[in-house]
Order: sequence, then C-alpha cells, then structure tokens
Amino acid sequence: MLTRSRAVVMRRTGPPEVLAVEEVALAPLARGEVRLRALASSVNHSDLEIRAGNWPIKRERRFPYVPGLEVVGEVVEVAGDVSELVVGDRAWTMMQGLGGVRAERDGGYAEHVTVAAGALAPLPADLDPVKFAAVGLAGVTALEAMRRLGPLDGKTLVVSGATGGVGAVAVEIGRALGASVVALERSSPPPQPGSADVVLDGVAGALFPTLVAALRPAGRYCIVGAAAGGEVAFDAWSLLDGRTLTGYSTEDLDGAALRVATRELLGMQLSPPPTTVLPLAQAALAHALLEQRVVRGRLVLVP
Repeated sequence: MLTRSRAVVMRRTGPPEVLAVEEVALAPLARGEVRLRALASSVNHSDLEIRAGNWPIKRERRFPYVPGLEVVGEVVEVAGDVSELVVGDRAWTMMQGLGGVRAERDGGYAEHVTVAAGALAPLPADLDPVKFAAVGLAGVTALEAMRRLGPLDGKTLVVSGATGGVGAVAVEIGRALGASVVALERSSPPPQPGSADVVLDGVAGALFPTLVAALRPAGRYCIVGAAAGGEVAFDAWSLLDGRTLTGYSTEDLDGAALRVATRELLGMQLSPPPTTVLPLAQAALAHALLEQRVVRGRLVLVP
C-alpha cells in the first residue's frame, strides 16, 4: 500500500512560482475509492485563474492545495468494495471535485491521484496517455457544449479562441460531426453577419456582439469561456429572429456523463491538438508559458 508520493502544492495564491513539488502523505483508500498512478495531466485555464487568486477556492481550508482538474492514469490500488476496476486498468477523470474551485480532493498535478471509482471513465490499455490527455477535459467541454447547439451535420460552425485548449479540440470535433468549421484566431478577420448557423465561444468580451451578429435567424450560440472578459453587450433586437444564446460548464458533470462522452471521443479518433509536454516538476514553467501565450493548443504534465 502506498503511503507517500509527490505532488505540486500551492500554499498561497500568486505567480507561477507558488507551485512547488512536495512529498505528500497518501491516506488509506476509503470505500469506493481508487488510486491512480498519474500518466498525464493537462493544464487548464482554470488552473491559472485559481493559482493567481482570481477564482477563489471554495472550501474552508484553502491551503495546502494541489491543482489539476483532470488526470489520465493507471489503477494501482482499489478499495475492497470496488469491482468495476482492477489494478492495471487505464482510466481517467475530470472535474467532479478533483482540484478546481470546488476541490473536494487533491487535483491531478501529482504522481498519484485518489478518486471515487464512480468518477472514472475506463480507457483502452494501448491508448497513448499524453495524446488522450491533450483532448481530455477540453474535448468533453467542447462535445457537451455542442450538444446545446443541436445537430451539426451540414451546418456552419464558428469556433472562437481556436488556438486555445477547448477551441483547438472543438475545431476537430466540429469537423468530425459534419460541420463546416470557421476557426477564429486572434489575427482572424471577424465573421460576416449572418454567415453562421452555430457559434461556440470561448472568448466573449468585445468579440461577443460580432459573434451574435454572425448567426443566421434561428442560429444558436453557446459560451464555454470568456478569455476576453464576461462583460458583454449586443443588440437585443437580434433575438427577434429566433437566435438562442446559452452556455455550458463542466461543473455539473458526473461520472455517467463522462463515460458517455469518453466513448464518443474515442470513437471519433481525433487528431490531438498541438501539444507541449513538460515534467510535473516544471508546473510553474507550464503556467508561465500559458500566461505568456507562447504555446498553442494544450500543455500536458507528465510525472
């Protein structure tokens, strides 16, 4: 039974340098729990916001705090009442109290991660963990948000923030679902009014009214993030043409939905977005690179 491991620990909020690797104690497994040996853990925008103190950790004892909303790993221990997984299985999890602002347990920036068995989704044994981690949470977020947009086959889909984590994966998923995808990057010209059937937005801010105007009558818009800020404005008259504005957050995701989404993503055989891989000990560097916008796509930590 494992009793010690290493993890990236925050003891206060601040710049990337507050992330430091420490040896941590591993509690014995409780009922229904599984221990994973981490193989790959993606870095998400939420991790940066929490570390910087922009998004407060919503628990009584905030620190020490281990970041990381997701992890791909190999099962190394199972509680006696767990039958759906055995030692040696590959599985992954995201959200559901793992790290995040609603952290109920330590996050994925660790060599070993303890989770509830019901929060896991199984993975094929021969799957490349880094390639899957590069899709991971971003893929589930994009896929679940696209459900809010309705069937995409034959539709024109605008994806904003197409070089970011969710955006880069959303472009691939949109194409796999039969959409004609317009990928908006920082240097892209704005979409023309009435040129799109659906919009997936991870930027918001000043771009928001342009994206709403890009919708055809009865078009649908879904927000998954607001990298440029949540304060927006638009012409309310545009809603008279039946446009629908909605959003999606993975905060309400459960294990059953994760398993369904995982099967769908695996079936699409997506090409992973551009991926930068760094060792777990360089988590601070990973955060700095993302804040400086010098990497495209996803950044994955490996122990």
